[in-house]
Amino acid sequence: MIQVQYIRKEFELTKKQQKENNTSEKVAVAVNDISFECKPGRIFSLLGPNGAGKTTTLRMLAGILQPTSGSIQINEIDIQKNPNEAKKDIGFLTGSTGLYERLTANEIISYFAKLYGVSDQDFKQRKEHLYELLGMHDFQDKRIGRLSTGMKQKVSIARTMIHDPKVVIFDEPTSGLDVITAENIIKLISDCKEQGKTVIFSSHIMSEVDLLCDDLAIIHKGNIVHSSTMEEYRNAMTTSSLTAEFIKIINENN
Repeated sequence: MIQVQYIRKEFELTKKQQKENNTSEKVAVAVNDISFECKPGRIFSLLGPNGAGKTTTLRMLAGILQPTSGSIQINEIDIQKNPNEAKKDIGFLTGSTGLYERLTANEIISYFAKLYGVSDQDFKQRKEHLYELLGMHDFQDKRIGRLSTGMKQKVSIARTMIHDPKVVIFDEPTSGLDVITAENIIKLISDCKEQGKTVIFSSHIMSEVDLLCDDLAIIHKGNIVHSSTMEEYRNAMTTSSLTAEFIKIINENN
């Protein structure tokens, strides 16, 4: 369960940034007092154009960024008051997280399993399941620096899931990947739902949202401008497609 109440994130602007943005404001509001809830066994999608506040929001949920105000509960644990306890239940996947290039895929996965206190028996079982699902056996002993973008993403996914987190956060999980790798990730997200995990992912690919999503919120300029179930979203559509409806909602809130 993820419970978000009135979270806000402000960033201080340097004089250079003020000049570049043609503003005298000393702070920029990236996320503006938003609230929502993600439930176990359901997939929640956070949609929005580039720069809307999606990644900032997900980083706050994962405990990487601190909100300026508001509260975030991960399985009834306040992530600001008890970050280490809350993070034990979280798996966070983002394309911007680097992997140490001198280590092999196996070494990375083993390191994170030990970091989370995964037992040797559980590690072997989970590692085999993830490697089989993602097709990682062929490059498990190769150094990260020699892997393709798709292979690195697979390592990141395995690292994210190796401790069997109850709450999984995916930030644009299929962005820039080949079709086969993207399908593997979609399968993994579906498996998380079947296992009763709490899943939130951001995306701009409406076909993925249509396939996976139970609940959704649209964020624009740091504000939640739409929140509903996927069924409610479809039933309320006044346009010809999910993408057209998304664009209409964004334009109405410019």
